[in-house]
Amino acid sequence: MPPHSDPNHSRRWLILGIIAVAQLMVVLDATIVNIALPSAQQDLGFSNDARQWIVTAYALAFGSLLLLGGRLGDLFGRKWTFIGGLIGFSVASAVGGAADSFGVLVGARAAQGVFGALLAPSALALLATTFTDPAERGKAFGIFGAIAGTGAAIGLLLGGILTEVLSWRWCLYVNLVIALPAAIAAFRLLTNVAHPARPRIDVPGAVLATTGLFALVYGFSNSETHSWGHPVTIVMLVAAALLLTGFFLVERRVAHPLLPLRVLADRTRGGAFAGIGIAGIALFALFLFLTYYMQTTLDFSPIQTGLGFLPMSAAIIVTAQLVSQRLLPKFGPRPHMFVGMLLGASAMLILTQLHTDSSYATHVLPALILMGVGMGNIFPPAFQSATFGVDRADTGVASAMVNTMQQVGGSVGTALLSSIFASAVTSYANGHAKTPALAETATVHGYTVAFWVAAGVFALGALVVGAVIPSIKLEPAHGVAEPVAAH
Repeated sequence: MPPHSDPNHSRRWLILGIIAVAQLMVVLDATIVNIALPSAQQDLGFSNDARQWIVTAYALAFGSLLLLGGRLGDLFGRKWTFIGGLIGFSVASAVGGAADSFGVLVGARAAQGVFGALLAPSALALLATTFTDPAERGKAFGIFGAIAGTGAAIGLLLGGILTEVLSWRWCLYVNLVIALPAAIAAFRLLTNVAHPARPRIDVPGAVLATTGLFALVYGFSNSETHSWGHPVTIVMLVAAALLLTGFFLVERRVAHPLLPLRVLADRTRGGAFAGIGIAGIALFALFLFLTYYMQTTLDFSPIQTGLGFLPMSAAIIVTAQLVSQRLLPKFGPRPHMFVGMLLGASAMLILTQLHTDSSYATHVLPALILMGVGMGNIFPPAFQSATFGVDRADTGVASAMVNTMQQVGGSVGTALLSSIFASAVTSYANGHAKTPALAETATVHGYTVAFWVAAGVFALGALVVGAVIPSIKLEPAHGVAEPVAAH
């Protein structure tokens, strides 16, 4: 569709502001609640084993419903799924903030995941369909990619401030301040564009995708709290493999699939999806273990820890804008994503040199800046490539795949790297003489082992994007996004 036939086009920069606010809320919510967990646990009196469900409930609902949420936006119009997601997310956040029991808080977090699965694909789809001019598209995706890369760090800082100054409950209430004004603005600015034919929803595909993704995320979450050999872990992962295999078989045969396989068949989009998932696996190690290191080894407060991540956020913002506006149109996504993966691996290698007496300035800060530059080279090209050249009617489900890969990558990273960390700590402690400093030394050793693995994951990502993504430039032709071979 030519740019000026889009009813949202004349209001595109205001719409970008709304999309950016919504994306920030979804991304920072992944970490802002983590900072509040110790205070919430003390207030509501739940156990350490139960604490994980505050995080898992959101991940299960969000991860399993993303494809369905994206397809609903394609069929019924993204204005209403976007606004519905914002309002639902804010109501669920209000319930969670006012929770007087563990069960209510877990239920509210699951509801946040449900409405987040409706909101997140709609946000990226609106961005992809609103900005079709190459120069403007680069700028818009640069902003979106910077938010996606910095939201987790902002969540750490904001969560620390709200928890220390006000209460853990404000880590949930803050979503009301973000979502409700955004919903009002979206109602006034967006024009709904529903699928003209309104085909029937692919119910078998929706059931298989939802249950398969649920089983996958649950299996990885259970492996973190129990073990890889735990019966529930094995059953869930086997069920996930069977259900998702059945899903792809069904999608090949139905007339109106939930996920048209043509969305995945393109090498550029497929490579982008893979790159986003792989980066999500490795990036988890940075936020989780580096947060622990700064708070327990360097004795940083939650606010200081959040401030400590800001240089990475600044590096992402600067790099994302430079890459999106100036470099990506010239060189295409492959070299940027390849270099970004290598920079991510290099940052992790720096962190493998951490010791109990290392300082923030000499060891942590250089790695964070390098990681920021790497993520600025990965996220904007990946987001543009993931929605590039796709039929307008499929933009929502393509956007949902972006979020699905991020969520699955985070779940894999959580389970895999936490398990490796725990094994490394135990092995180190059993192999060394018992001293007062052994526990701290063993813990830092566990961090460095996890960072070594994360470096290897980034290196694998470089190989994957280098081999899969073709050499193209993202140049729309006649208002339709189509890849053009790079010379």
